[in-house]
Amino acid sequence: MYDMKALYEAQSVEDAVALRIEHPEAQIIAGGSDVLVQMREGKRAGKELISIYMIDAMRGVSLDAAENLRIGSLTSFSHITRDPLIQKYCNVLGEAVDQVGSPQIRNIGTIGGNTCNGVTSADSASTLHAYEAIVELTGKDGVRKVPIKDFYIKAGTVDIKPDEIQTAILIPKASYENTFGHYIKYGMRNAMEIATLGCSVNVRLSSNKKTIERCRIAYGVAGPVPMRCPSAEAVANGAAPSKALAEQFARAVIDDINPRDSWRASKAFRQHIAVEMAKRALTRAVELAGGEMA
Repeated sequence: MYDMKALYEAQSVEDAVALRIEHPEAQIIAGGSDVLVQMREGKRAGKELISIYMIDAMRGVSLDAAENLRIGSLTSFSHITRDPLIQKYCNVLGEAVDQVGSPQIRNIGTIGGNTCNGVTSADSASTLHAYEAIVELTGKDGVRKVPIKDFYIKAGTVDIKPDEIQTAILIPKASYENTFGHYIKYGMRNAMEIATLGCSVNVRLSSNKKTIERCRIAYGVAGPVPMRCPSAEAVANGAAPSKALAEQFARAVIDDINPRDSWRASKAFRQHIAVEMAKRALTRAVELAGGEMA
């Protein structure tokens, strides 16, 4: 069923890096929910594979010394959704990845695979951009950390050197502290669906809940890579939450996004729903933060 040249199983991060150097043409495989399907379709026929699935050190969610959330790249979507630290500090990420595929895919698919694919439709991507995540890469020269906005280079291409593997994703404390977010995925079905558009918004309110101290918004499928919307963020930052603000905020996203026409949806339709999604996501994020849209 699977036409592969060889399969190498790494037992540690160091072992995986050594295998990458020894077999530079080999494909990394984690859960396999994407790679094995592509092999069965003949797209990766005859490839060498390096499995990192047995590296338990790359699983789990923790707080590092600076209290940044550290998500091991082999952590499955199901574990992220149920993890107490995610639920406490960044529940929107758990809600976003809970919309990936089916329960079976969420049990085997990993956050590392979801980001390393470099696709703009990944359900984790817009939320990770909105929370200014940092990608941790490990190679022969040690650990390298790359802001997620720089990690995505172009559609299907990410910043991983030939000797590196992605070992974790970090969400800075400065991004999640006292911050509440909401993710909306638009698709033709409620499950087993690639996003037509994804929108993630998070806010931090003042102590009296009358001012938006910090707002972030990011989209998936609004361009070749996931993207933030600085024009919309500038409208909301420092403003009082209101229905009028939500309308102004939502209209501003058009200045930043660049969706394309495809068989799934036209550019005009994606622009239309992007505005509505921004308004709804901001409203819900403010509500989750304890505020009201006057």
